[in-house]
Amino acid sequence: MLKQQLNFKLSQKLSPQQIQLMKMIQLPTQAFEQRISQELEENPALEGGKEESDEFDDEFNNDEFDDNYDEGNEVIETDINVDDYLSDDEVPSYKLSANNYSADDEERQMPYAAGTSFTQNLMQQLSTYRMDDEEEEIATFLVGSVDESGYIRRELQDIVDDLAFTQNVYTTIEKVKKVLKIVQELDPAGVAARDLQECLLIQLERKEHNPAVALAIEIIEDSFDHFSKKHYKKLIQKFDITEDQLRDAIHEIEGLNPKPGGTYSGNNRIVEHVVPDFAIKIVDGELDLTLNGRNAPELHVSHDYTNMLKGYKESKDKSKAQKDAVMFIKQKLDAAKWFIDAIKQRQQTLFVTMNAIMHYQEEFFLSGDERKLRPMILKDIADEIHMDVSTVSRVANSKYVDTPYGTKLIKEFFSESMKNDQGEDVSTKEIKKILEITISEENKRKPLTDDKLAKILLEKGYPIARRTIAKYREQLDLPVARLRKEI
Repeated sequence: MLKQQLNFKLSQKLSPQQIQLMKMIQLPTQAFEQRISQELEENPALEGGKEESDEFDDEFNNDEFDDNYDEGNEVIETDINVDDYLSDDEVPSYKLSANNYSADDEERQMPYAAGTSFTQNLMQQLSTYRMDDEEEEIATFLVGSVDESGYIRRELQDIVDDLAFTQNVYTTIEKVKKVLKIVQELDPAGVAARDLQECLLIQLERKEHNPAVALAIEIIEDSFDHFSKKHYKKLIQKFDITEDQLRDAIHEIEGLNPKPGGTYSGNNRIVEHVVPDFAIKIVDGELDLTLNGRNAPELHVSHDYTNMLKGYKESKDKSKAQKDAVMFIKQKLDAAKWFIDAIKQRQQTLFVTMNAIMHYQEEFFLSGDERKLRPMILKDIADEIHMDVSTVSRVANSKYVDTPYGTKLIKEFFSESMKNDQGEDVSTKEIKKILEITISEENKRKPLTDDKLAKILLEKGYPIARRTIAKYREQLDLPVARLRKEI
């Protein structure tokens, strides 16, 4: 026998508008401007620029049209309250404006020259060499195999096979090697090398020969492994040389370029232009925060569309076509009104969050000393401004702040805490900075091992395990002691 039962379930779900607002909060300034442009294109009821009159606020009252749209039991939501899930903090409008940007300023961008690609440059050089048809096809194929770093990272046998299958060129490894030597004569020096050792040798061979260069060639040819691992004593013994001679040879090698393709000036790369979302200045010893004015665009609801709705209300003849048209207009007006409210809420959320971060890290922003960064996690700021942790995370993600000490990524101000020998909470950023300074001041002839670094930091009041030292050192992109050694 079937049993029927009734269950009650209470759940919270974000509306589509709330989800869209969350996404808008996450956008940095440039992406936010693109989002505004997209909305202006898609919604004719939304207009940019200064508003001619404020009378539309009285005219555009969605409640006036509710009776006309409730026909056929259709209910349309008109008001979207975005404050239900964000902070209720009131921020004066002047705080949301930027002092360093003007709405009337002309946006000027520096055009980028297209130039020629790295491959095109190599092909132009190749055209000056005299070769037969087969050699020319092989050379062209080899140039096409050069990666952006300037290397050919493929086995010669694979190249021979590809030439046969794709170019219908049947050749031998010896012939490819011969043509490869020609390609390796192109600029920049070291291009088309198959590995780092060959790349360095090509560059050394082009240098004016002297005793230091000759020794450098011997070291790279015969003892590349000892050189790469900085086994300097073994090199001195093997080549029967003095420290000064080895130092001169290493100086020649250090002046070479391990990535010849990376320095090509005409190489087309994506240029990342960072636009600070906030600016912090020190005025009379006090911190002053401003929001980039590009986050506060001037938008308003179209007067033409509000007049259409007003005309419909006054019209006595309401055909189905008119109702369908005005339904569309009202949806666009609702969307425009929500978008404008969402932008204002975004401004407030960004400002309130960054303001809390600024005051939490006040010592750093006043001094610029990274050792004064306090331990700070997302929850600290979320509790301070009474918002959700996810909202703080969205504000900190991919956004920058212009400070007197340079443009900083906001999420870099967040760090975990550790206890020092006095039981006080200190930021891991502070420990990393001290570790970095300690390594920079070490004797490069006898660099400090991770064990010695752990002892030094313990003496300074930071009890940290050797494994933690190794983890922080790797995060700072600092090599192990052996690879930091210098002659």
